Amino acid sequence: MVDVSKCFDAVLPLVKSAGEIVLEGFDSIKHYQTKATSWDLVTEYDKRVEITLISQIQKHFPTHKFIGEETSNDEVLTNDPTWIIDPIDGTLNYVHRFPHSCISVAFAVDKELVIGIVYNPMMDQLFTAQKGKGAFLNGKPISTTKTKELSQSLIALEISLAKGPEQDIELFKRTEACIKAARGVRSIGSAELTLCYVAMGALDAYTVDFLYCWDVAAGVCIIREAGGVAYETSGKKFDVMTRRVLTAATEEIAQELIALIKKSDANCNADNIRALANGKPIGNKTNGTHQNGTQTVQV
Repeated sequence: MVDVSKCFDAVLPLVKSAGEIVLEGFDSIKHYQTKATSWDLVTEYDKRVEITLISQIQKHFPTHKFIGEETSNDEVLTNDPTWIIDPIDGTLNYVHRFPHSCISVAFAVDKELVIGIVYNPMMDQLFTAQKGKGAFLNGKPISTTKTKELSQSLIALEISLAKGPEQDIELFKRTEACIKAARGVRSIGSAELTLCYVAMGALDAYTVDFLYCWDVAAGVCIIREAGGVAYETSGKKFDVMTRRVLTAATEEIAQELIALIKKSDANCNADNIRALANGKPIGNKTNGTHQNGTQTVQV
């Protein structure tokens, strides 16, 4: 039997301490590498934070497993107690000194998320949750809104994550549909922080595809403890490993948004089929991928 409270109490101060590394690099010259795309970056501070956290957590819990963005070669979640770590979620924001970046640590037991910790040291925001104990911001309880209609909602998307021509069209169609249906749409650039903003009632819903488990695990745990719901974008039961997430303050907004996305995707597919039938290309044929490389940027 895993003592979740013991795990939480041991790791929380480690996350706060790692925030000092993040702050150290925020105003400095950063050396970064691009990964799959020009906006998918990793800095020396990402690596330092992840290595530091894993080594310190291992001292407390040597039998636990780890899935980390920068150091893990194994992204398979098993029933073993597993820490899921994103050392800096929102690295692009971090490089540009846009202060919406965070350390994200989640803990799963039997593939169930039982701890979520999201820490933005630049803005002194510490979001925490343990299963069954509620969600908190800097030690004060938080909860989602009670909004039930999408037309009355402020929602968030990530409009820069399309990875190819077909996905470009799909995402732009979804964005257009959401702009028309919701009261307002925002894009913040850090999935974990955006999830926490739903949890604290600043947003009513958030949907995003193409991410990884470390981008959403802690935030989903926090949203659930704040009273919100999480699904796959398709409406299926949420699975942290599927890379598609839709969260909302209420079940009503979630179902309305799921239906909206399904309709938008269906219309997008129909448009693509018609374009192919007429011999026209689908979207922009430039896929935006880049070779990995190292650059230095003055920020």
